[in-house]
Amino acid sequence: MKIIKNYNIVYLLMSFAMLFWAVAWTNAKIVNEYLSFYNLIFLRFLLGFVCLFPFIIKKNFKIKLSIKAVFYTIGASILFFLYNIAFFKGTHFGNAGRGAVLVTTLNPLVTMFIISIIEKNIEKNEVIGLCLGIIGGFSIMNVFSDGFTVMFNQSNLYFLICAITWGIMTVVINYGQQTVNPLKFIFYCYFITTLFVLPFINVNEFFINHLDARFYINFILVSVGAMSFGTTVYMFATPILGPVKASVFIFSVPFLALGTAYIFLEETITWNVFFGGVLSLIAIYIVNKKSNL
Repeated sequence: MKIIKNYNIVYLLMSFAMLFWAVAWTNAKIVNEYLSFYNLIFLRFLLGFVCLFPFIIKKNFKIKLSIKAVFYTIGASILFFLYNIAFFKGTHFGNAGRGAVLVTTLNPLVTMFIISIIEKNIEKNEVIGLCLGIIGGFSIMNVFSDGFTVMFNQSNLYFLICAITWGIMTVVINYGQQTVNPLKFIFYCYFITTLFVLPFINVNEFFINHLDARFYINFILVSVGAMSFGTTVYMFATPILGPVKASVFIFSVPFLALGTAYIFLEETITWNVFFGGVLSLIAIYIVNKKSNL
């Protein structure tokens, strides 16, 4: 495909994807007021599946997948499911801006750590970056003031799960899309995740709850914007740029998310979150310095 040869287009698409991701944390906090977590996940992935369906028809892809591709697709779908449960619960119980900074700065380091283990090659700059990232994460969670037990409160625990599952998923996506067309891979992931969440939904809730324009605007942004476009672009770009390079685009998300949460949710930007975010971003830079990113 032509887009693979044009890195400028990939970079531009990734930039827009990160913008939608940043806003999604605020959107998620708002839509949580209307529907249950599982209903939101179901609608989110169903809409993502529907949005990609015309492209699949146009490309005339064959339905059949290899056993290896099925393994990676199911693995990525399970991680999608777990991530979204933690994402919606974390934004509901906690501070959306803080969660965005914690998750988006830690998950590239998780990706780096997993890749280093797989390749059995951990370099000095990676160790330094990982240590700085951990310190930054502790600062964001306010561990230095409230103690280590604060890591296991509702919001922080869910945000940690988000960081870990997304970091693992980035690696799974990278290997999975080496076995099947990226668009086809994403399409199946959305479909399988929709099936995973189906047994947990509450159908009556769709008819009882009053869904107004505020819900629809924010849900479209968190679904079509952040997932159908943002996550699809990220998954598509990961095998092109490599998992570590793709993760570095998340540099822009933390403070865009903080600003959005401040404007629309009136969440206070605390010094520990700002300091921890900066430290974690420095950590990511150190880790990727050798890649000339």
